[in-house]
Amino acid sequence: MGKGRWGLVAVLVAGVVAGCGDGGGDARPSLSTASPNGPTGTATGKAVTLAVAGVVATGVEVPWGLAFLPDSSALVTERDSGRIKRVTGAGIVTEVGTVAGVDASSEGGLLGIAVDPGYPKRPYIYVYYSSGDDNRIARLTYSNGGISEPTVILEGIPQAAIHNGGRLRFGPDGFLYAGTGDGADRPNSQDDDSLGGKILRITTDGKAAPGNPDGRLWISKGHRNVQGLAFGGSQLYAAEFGQDTWDELNAITPGANYGWPAAEGVSNLDGMVDPIAQWPTKDASPSGIAFAQGHIFMASLRGERLWAIPVADGKRTGDPVAFFTGKYGRLRTVEAARDGSLWLTTSNTDGRGDAKPGDDRILRVTVTQ
Repeated sequence: MGKGRWGLVAVLVAGVVAGCGDGGGDARPSLSTASPNGPTGTATGKAVTLAVAGVVATGVEVPWGLAFLPDSSALVTERDSGRIKRVTGAGIVTEVGTVAGVDASSEGGLLGIAVDPGYPKRPYIYVYYSSGDDNRIARLTYSNGGISEPTVILEGIPQAAIHNGGRLRFGPDGFLYAGTGDGADRPNSQDDDSLGGKILRITTDGKAAPGNPDGRLWISKGHRNVQGLAFGGSQLYAAEFGQDTWDELNAITPGANYGWPAAEGVSNLDGMVDPIAQWPTKDASPSGIAFAQGHIFMASLRGERLWAIPVADGKRTGDPVAFFTGKYGRLRTVEAARDGSLWLTTSNTDGRGDAKPGDDRILRVTVTQ
């Protein structure tokens, strides 16, 4: 059964149905055996080449979320310190403030960040963070180079030392999407009353967005730990940590069940949607993803590489290809900049990496076809 797509309107697109299988008839996702550092191509479609053009900034401590402002500078969250920093393309780094109430842990702390689509007329940014009791989403005013007026718009997302999810992304429909984790409690992912192991779709006031299945706060369930969200047109993609065997890239259909904990990777279970690509956990451990030039780019922590996955309309159109394997260490977040490049962050100061002088850093990556 073919996968539907999340539309640009505030209601479910007519005819959208929960998909099954691996994306509408493509062969089962296979592992890339391509050269780890490129340049390489894809099985079908145009070849893509990535190159690190330079270092945007150094000395950022455990960067996690990154969101661009209209002036092409970016706001970056530091997981452990709870600070937000502004980084310009010229490498100027300034602190804009600290989010109160952040309780950092092995995988928790100040995580995702998103800029209101109406900025600066609506001078708001949104952050996802771990408190001592739960994970929360808050709205902050960002103006005159500082943050103020913090307002928690959603709380009660399961929190633990691990599996906190945390990525935020505004969709083309104007609503805020959030990837959550199971909070180290597997049944959360299948519990319709839990916000754990879900992809949320909410208004900027933290309410269920119009058109969500059954009026819930979430649009998909059965996730283990979603740390990557990206839109290719109206299609939402999500990267997910597996446990011991398979990490996943999923094409998201509203109302669908992605299988965890019954399924990890392609499992062909009735009523559950398989990923469109999968990797052994040693080759990925995926966090942030971005869409550009017909590809999902996926930053990998344990895998220490940037994957390029050709996609179209919720299907994988060629083999994933890895770049920069082992060269820059753990890679956490990738975002598409306004000039067509990618900004890519390392995560070597997070307690699990091998920090080098200058870490953590933000790299500028060029993409050519």
